[in-house]
Amino acid sequence: MVNEAGNGTDGRKLVRSFGVLQLTMISVGATLGTGIFVILGDSVPLAGPAIFLAFVIAGIAALLSAMSYAEMAGMVPVSGSSYSYTYATLGEGMAWICGWCLVLEYAVSVAAVAVGAGQYVNESVAGLGWVLPDFISQPPGSGGLLNLPAMVIVLFSMVLLVRGAKESAWVNTAMVMVKIVVLLFFCAVAFTAFNSGNFSPLMPMGAAGVSAAASRVFFSYIGFDAASTAGEEAKNPQRDLPRAIMLSMIIVTTIYVLVAVAAIGAREWTWFEGTQASLVKILLEITNQPWMALVFSLGAVLAITSVVLTVMYGQTRILLSMSRDGLVPKIFGRISEKRGTPVAGTLIVGIAVALTAGVVPLGALADATSIGTLFAFALVNVAVIYLRRSRPAAKRSYKVFLYPVTPILGALMCVYLMVNLGGMTWLVFLAWMIVGFMVYFAYGRRYSRVAALSQADYETLSAADLESDSVSA
Repeated sequence: MVNEAGNGTDGRKLVRSFGVLQLTMISVGATLGTGIFVILGDSVPLAGPAIFLAFVIAGIAALLSAMSYAEMAGMVPVSGSSYSYTYATLGEGMAWICGWCLVLEYAVSVAAVAVGAGQYVNESVAGLGWVLPDFISQPPGSGGLLNLPAMVIVLFSMVLLVRGAKESAWVNTAMVMVKIVVLLFFCAVAFTAFNSGNFSPLMPMGAAGVSAAASRVFFSYIGFDAASTAGEEAKNPQRDLPRAIMLSMIIVTTIYVLVAVAAIGAREWTWFEGTQASLVKILLEITNQPWMALVFSLGAVLAITSVVLTVMYGQTRILLSMSRDGLVPKIFGRISEKRGTPVAGTLIVGIAVALTAGVVPLGALADATSIGTLFAFALVNVAVIYLRRSRPAAKRSYKVFLYPVTPILGALMCVYLMVNLGGMTWLVFLAWMIVGFMVYFAYGRRYSRVAALSQADYETLSAADLESDSVSA
């Protein structure tokens, strides 16, 4: 059962203000930059010069899932992304699992990206001749006490989101444009030092290394589904959401591969081992111009801030949907009459994420994010197949290409990338799911909107909700 589109737990509605441009920029803003700016240094040692192939593999997996997202976004144009899709198709229990994974995906990825942005903040102040002491610029375990730059970026994004979704969208669009210009500028400089010999041997760690890197850089593609969390703030969601999702995937994948090739062409793959803020260091070594590195670092901080902004936006809308269904406290679904946004939920999420970004290292955050994301994406692919079989007559503004091959391959690719993640990541994921089940049975199931319904009533109501959501705008 998906609650009435646009209503918060207090009866107020979100404001429909997004067109296809804003939706595409939300998706690009939430996606473009995380892998290239943040975790390239951690991924190149796994794949070697074939890191661009890792981005291609991860991109294919994301694209297959993006097609399924586009079909579901056209059918169920409401906030909540894959949580709402799963609720409308597979029921409350599976929806809770998906929503709990999305909490891991969105909240933890915001913290991870903010930590990476903190690295570029350090590079920026270094270009001005300043030095941030480790105790306020590094998390515990990395020589510091608190990653203050990462926390500031999260809190800044929180303030923007509280002010209003429309204002945040225009700020994000401007930051996305800066991000694209900055990355193209890096490519232009890096290609002046291009050495084709850096690509030999192409796969020093073998195919297994490329697969492991693909699992890690999948973190770079999370966020394209952020546009689907804006279903209730889009002017024409059934038309514009599928277009925005597919367009954003084309833009992001093209730029990722281009930057990866330029970076490896400029420096041997062994150079990336243990390197933070690798792109700005490549620029500095090539040009020997500190001002150029400073400009790039400032652009990178702005670019990564757009990721934090848009992914945190998605997190608050998912919690809003879960709150309307009674699975999390109603405070997450309260919409401010003045701002037209879930202010209380945004403040809670922002403070929690800022604290996480301040104390947890990047590597652990990135891998935990990937596994939660992959699981949620797999569920969306399954939901498309289920709906095609159970409700073939439902209105679809977009249909998956080469059905059922595409959603089947999408689900299998997600499982394949999950398998290639490390054992510790699986243990973290298992622990997260155990906590999730405890929360569900202690709170969610007790206060759920369908808790008092019989199974027959629930199935009837779920079908009616799906049909009404598919025609609402």
